[in-house]
Amino acid sequence: MNTTTTMITNPILTGFHPDPSICRAGEDYYIATSTFEWFPGVRIHHSKDLVHWRAVPSPLTRISQLNMEGNINSGGVWAPCLSYDNGVFYLIYTDVKSRIGAFKDTHNYLVAATNIEGPWSEPIYLNSSGFDPSLFHDEDGRKWLVNMIWDHRKGKNRFAGIVLQEYSVQEQKLVGTAINIFKGTELGLTEAPHLYKHNDYYYLVTAEGGTGYEHAVTVARSRTLQGPYEVDPSNPMLTSEGRPDLALQKAGHGSLVETHTGEWYMAHLLGRPVQEKHCILGRETALQHCIWSEDGWLRLASGARYPELQVTAPKIKPQPFELAGEIDHFDQAELGNDWNTLRIPPDASWLTLTERPGYLRLYGMESMSSTHRQSMLARRLQDFECEAETCLEFAPDHPQQMAGLILYYDTQDYLYLRVTFHEEKGLCLGIIHSKYGVYDELVEDIPLQSGSRIRLKAVIQHDRACFYYAINGDSSWIQVGEWTDITHLCDESPEYIRFTGTYIGLCVQDLGGTRRHADFDYFRYSTS
Repeated sequence: MNTTTTMITNPILTGFHPDPSICRAGEDYYIATSTFEWFPGVRIHHSKDLVHWRAVPSPLTRISQLNMEGNINSGGVWAPCLSYDNGVFYLIYTDVKSRIGAFKDTHNYLVAATNIEGPWSEPIYLNSSGFDPSLFHDEDGRKWLVNMIWDHRKGKNRFAGIVLQEYSVQEQKLVGTAINIFKGTELGLTEAPHLYKHNDYYYLVTAEGGTGYEHAVTVARSRTLQGPYEVDPSNPMLTSEGRPDLALQKAGHGSLVETHTGEWYMAHLLGRPVQEKHCILGRETALQHCIWSEDGWLRLASGARYPELQVTAPKIKPQPFELAGEIDHFDQAELGNDWNTLRIPPDASWLTLTERPGYLRLYGMESMSSTHRQSMLARRLQDFECEAETCLEFAPDHPQQMAGLILYYDTQDYLYLRVTFHEEKGLCLGIIHSKYGVYDELVEDIPLQSGSRIRLKAVIQHDRACFYYAINGDSSWIQVGEWTDITHLCDESPEYIRFTGTYIGLCVQDLGGTRRHADFDYFRYSTS
């Protein structure tokens, strides 16, 4: 008899996968995570056993659902909520237009689908009073929206509490009066509300303490939906605060699911620093096994309040998915689920897989500083030790034309191995570096032979990266510059908090507006 216990290894979703919202539809499990300024909006993963996960198509694929051109860094889609009720998936999300200073412009929407892979409906506007909206389906069939409310006024608590308002499916809008049902605890920064009904109580699960190293999950309960809500006497229910020795930091923003086998799990975000408090992979997603105490409070099965690297999986037969290959040869008609574009959807005016079959063709647009129309195709950096490689054909005739391989956090922070044109050297190769918005060129431009097929490679080792190149069929790699610190590609900016994670990908710029294109033969991402 096999008595081996299946374990969940955390994080279950590595790299930039923050703010998880988990739900169950029959015997299928889904997690939605934030995507901020990256398109398409909202990342969804599917599992049959809570151990193995695969990405499915994102739901927000049309500008009519999500128009982010011009959105600020770390704006866009914040903290989606995915739920399932009576054969319908409901997705609630925020499109953040401003976030720095006293005001936040946070527009909340709802889309729905009967199949997780779509088609998803056009959005229904809900409100703009705050962020982190979540939909609760009560046992009597009524539906309720909760979101944190933002108070911009001087001297006020800007995280002003959690408001509750009914949503009418028939009228497709919020109805009735919004009621503030929970002002939070002394941990402060109360956000990310989710409501659950268990036995005779309504449970309100919120995030508190901010999204950094004091992050926590707070649980409160009430006999009635409108409250008052009593805070767990052992609060916080989950946190990494005070335990710098833990591998999983920043634990918070929890979301609950009961399995079809009757077990409870909490999805939550976390960060794994590579150096001091720098998390280059961004905020990731983990699962913790939970139980209910005799007096009706939610507890980690471990008996502690700290996140664990490994937890016992539910009593479900393991059902793994086929792993994706390391190389994308760009020989399919559509992009795979791991690819994202920046703020704008891909269209044939700047990205095509068919104009030169077997190649990705990108037409150059705006600079790496633009929050409007960048020609960039990228995927999440998901491993501390990995390599990325491509082969490029590019014929620039002006220094304003560039193309290559980029490690990108946002418009302020990136490391870019780019091919360009120099008046004396002709076709050449160099490295552009931006750290907290300060531009630099790390090496003297290296002359290349015109008409070359140029292979480019990035090697990442925890807190540093190094670039390499090779020409035509030459199998030997030539190092470009020195190993470079990449710890600035993280949330912890000295100016203001950020929320995404590092991407690695392909991009083309034509600052003169002539739309010079580059062709990429393949992209390989592999772990060391």
